[in-house]
Amino acid sequence: MKALFIGGTGTISSAITRQLLEQGYELYLINRGRRNADLPAGAHIIQADIHDEAQVASLIEDMRFDVVADFIAFEPAHLERDYRLFKGKTKQFIFISSASAYQTPLSDYRVTESTPLSNPYWEYSRNKIACEDYLLRLYREEGFPITIVRPSHTYDERTIPLGVHGSNGTWQVAKRMMENKPVIIHGDGTSLWTMTHNRDFAKAFIGLMGNIHAIGESVQITSDESVTWNQIYEVIADALGVKLNAVHVSSEFLAACSKEDYRGSLLGDKSNTVVFDNAKIKRLVPDFVATTRMDQGIRETIAYILAHPELQTVDEEFDIWCDKVIGALDAAITAINV
Repeated sequence: MKALFIGGTGTISSAITRQLLEQGYELYLINRGRRNADLPAGAHIIQADIHDEAQVASLIEDMRFDVVADFIAFEPAHLERDYRLFKGKTKQFIFISSASAYQTPLSDYRVTESTPLSNPYWEYSRNKIACEDYLLRLYREEGFPITIVRPSHTYDERTIPLGVHGSNGTWQVAKRMMENKPVIIHGDGTSLWTMTHNRDFAKAFIGLMGNIHAIGESVQITSDESVTWNQIYEVIADALGVKLNAVHVSSEFLAACSKEDYRGSLLGDKSNTVVFDNAKIKRLVPDFVATTRMDQGIRETIAYILAHPELQTVDEEFDIWCDKVIGALDAAITAINV
């Protein structure tokens, strides 16, 4: 199979890239070359900026693919470009959407592919919905062979999966834990969440590639394991060898007092309980099973980050903000109890 990925080095796509190359696929990657040093041998690099449509068109002029997948399309204009570039050049076009596009808040915590798409809290999600609408129209009216994939919270060895963190990554939360500082958990920490290791995601994704039953379909790919945010943070602290000092703060309060987009990422996503029904991906890819348990995956991630100082990015601004939020809550409690 001959495949082309737009991207190929991100959290989701890097694991797919590795597994495809291990399995002997003919894989081409269009990217700007910033993270290609980490790629395993065997990938054919088309170094270009996908936004330079004329350059990319000239580079792929005589090429045809079994599968093209875009991992970095976030708005309809990106897919309009992809359609111009790959119409007639691929047997399947895969778009990476998002499970955050599902109805928020949910009318039923059990999420299937037929759950309505609606998210008034997050522009990112609304743009993904608009992308899906555009592609479905191309499929229905033009026969463009699309497959839509909806991941939820997918993680790898380079980033700790968290609910509340700053703009410079997730290390500062781990650092606070190791310094015995209080750590913010949104809400009361009891809402259910689903995290999927990228190597598990990759197994299901590869099963959709070249799959005739996936054409015209929308498919979610997640683990079947549902855990609370309290459990997630406890596992992180335990992996670091420290005791968790948690402070629970409402998502609405966090959104109101931060420059980060917590309205979108919390109110429009992580503050809601979600349990995914994965019957569809298992029907399309019968041998798919997510085998990395949350606590096992997080321990691997913590060990990897501790062994790679370059991933330990300090975020002083986020650290100061956490102290301010916790201080404000303490002051409010004191004022009320006077």
